[in-house]
Amino acid sequence: MTALLDLPSLSPDPAVAFITSDRLPPGAGPVARYGDQVWCLHPLIENPGGVRCRIYWANFPSGLREECRFLAYRLINEPVPALYLVSRAGAWRERLSPYRIHKTVLHWAELARWCHKHGITTLRDFSEDAWHDYHQFVRAKGLSRSSVCHRLTAMQRLWIFDHTSPHPLGIAEPPWSREGSDDYLPAATALGENATEPITPATMGPLLIWALRMVEDFADDVLAAWAEYCRMTARPRHNPAANEMSRPTLLAYFRELESSGRPVPTIQWQGRTAFATTYIAALTGASNSQVQHALESNLRWQELKRTRPGGCPMPCAVTGMIDGRPWTDAVDFDEVGGLMRHLGTACFIVIAYLTGMRPGEVLGLHEGCCPEPEPGGRHLIYGHEFKTARDKDGNHLSRGRTRDVPWVAIAPVVAAIRVLERIVPSEALLFDSYSHQFLIQRKNAKRALTLYSFRDRVEHFAHWASDLAVSLDRPHEVIPADPEGLIGTARFRRTLAWHIARRPGGLVALAIQYGHMRTAVSAAYASRSRDGIHDLLDIEMARATAETLATLHDDLAVGTGVSGPAARRLIHAATQAPTFVGVITTARQARALLSNPALAVHDNPHAFAMCVYNRDKALCRRIKDDDSPRLDSCVPTCANIGRLDHHAVQLGDQAEDLERQADSGGLPFPLAERLRGQAMRLREYADLHHSNRTTARGEPA
Repeated sequence: MTALLDLPSLSPDPAVAFITSDRLPPGAGPVARYGDQVWCLHPLIENPGGVRCRIYWANFPSGLREECRFLAYRLINEPVPALYLVSRAGAWRERLSPYRIHKTVLHWAELARWCHKHGITTLRDFSEDAWHDYHQFVRAKGLSRSSVCHRLTAMQRLWIFDHTSPHPLGIAEPPWSREGSDDYLPAATALGENATEPITPATMGPLLIWALRMVEDFADDVLAAWAEYCRMTARPRHNPAANEMSRPTLLAYFRELESSGRPVPTIQWQGRTAFATTYIAALTGASNSQVQHALESNLRWQELKRTRPGGCPMPCAVTGMIDGRPWTDAVDFDEVGGLMRHLGTACFIVIAYLTGMRPGEVLGLHEGCCPEPEPGGRHLIYGHEFKTARDKDGNHLSRGRTRDVPWVAIAPVVAAIRVLERIVPSEALLFDSYSHQFLIQRKNAKRALTLYSFRDRVEHFAHWASDLAVSLDRPHEVIPADPEGLIGTARFRRTLAWHIARRPGGLVALAIQYGHMRTAVSAAYASRSRDGIHDLLDIEMARATAETLATLHDDLAVGTGVSGPAARRLIHAATQAPTFVGVITTARQARALLSNPALAVHDNPHAFAMCVYNRDKALCRRIKDDDSPRLDSCVPTCANIGRLDHHAVQLGDQAEDLERQADSGGLPFPLAERLRGQAMRLREYADLHHSNRTTARGEPA
């Protein structure tokens, strides 16, 4: 317990809890004392996957520590008075979430260290000139607009909680509190998910392929091996060490190993090769101590460990296949825990990527969240939202709230959930921390694994899958490192939106059965609500459209020819491209672009054409009535079609390829004729382009 600075008598007793009882949710854990050197904010956090935060008072200079401690106590336990919310921006709330409390106090610690460096030993001496100097210090760090804004807002709260104290220190009001913060902030940039780079297709493709294989093909093998592993590790503990009947069996087992030339079961332990004591004990019915004593006392067996080390194959048949070949000869006793970790990680990847959930929402799912639907119905996932959950006063709800609109689950996602339900107890979190600690068991009730742990698990899974791809002679399925850095957990959602917007017909380059994901996401979510992933989809669709317009503008500017029923509309849209390039950072900007029918331009390389979508003229509407084109069902004779010179070249190249296939002699006559007919149609489209070609200046071919 440290001696506290002589603050006003209202300062709490050092021995009382730093969180008042009225702020604690039911069942909250123990709370640190006001005078402790570490304040753990865990009791305030009801989100099972929420970030666990601590305030370390040792990080504050001693002269300013107790002043900041007292104001932090008020920040945690008291709301901002309504008077100070009236003139603030709409994002201001009377209470902060535990995570934002932690970040705010971290910003105060940065201010305290800055004060200490500049000879300010008490906040009583903090003047308006000091605020200007501090602002220059923050701006010089080169932070984003969002980061600077968070720091300036934290300083406003510091002043508010001092100013409203019965015995204020007298901190000067920050000038941005009176004048508004716009003039004190750098230029706006994309925020949050909108600034996150999507995972490159070269990385996402094989990563998802291996995750799906783990869930759909390998899961039964891994779970069976885990059940046997648990039985084998429990058995030696119940075998009596004094049971003399097991000793002959143990000796016979090693004599058979020695005479047969088979390798000795070993594991890697702390960087060295050791006997697989538990594995051997389970096979022979001996206790661990009996095995250890027998091995340590026999120099010949010690030599065998050195010269003939081997694995510990589990007595479980391998059923999972890759192209008709078992994915492994046998699951090893020493790798079962790691495989279970990889299985849980694969489930996370499949759910996060193929639903568009935020990572925290995935970690908040419970067993039973995806019940079996009525005949003919779709699987739906019922979960919680945390990021946007607010109470009636607009304050953040740490426990989250049930989503009004459930998530749509396609078959691979349902399979992943069913695998997780085989791992965790009834009604537990699907990523329950205790159930998913396969290597080191830690009791941690009602908590999910953290996003930080999954960040590492995803990387470990990628390395494991790449090693397996090499061992199975599948180098094309090695997962390359992403150019933007770690895969992480937050990028799956943005990547899904990116691929839906830019890859007609589906995802990355996966099998065709997953092609309906585009429809499931855009239709099912949009038909009932604008929340969830839809804003992110709008932004990605708008960015894709803006990039298409920019490329079209550049092509037409150098005299590229254009043809087709929608040629004039293409030229008109291209003239407006510079207005939108690089400015799509918010959902509002995205909807402004997408709602303009004159700019609804979509490049469709698979159809060797561009679509200037007009709902009333679209032939793909006969397949699906929608406000966006079905680029995977493009009709060449549609009135919305336009072609550029490079499309005509591609048509000719594709026609030549089809003719080569038809003339190869290896195809049945009817199929060869169909290919020749298709090649003829492609050449007709190319010839039609050259006949009707015009330019942006109206010059004919």
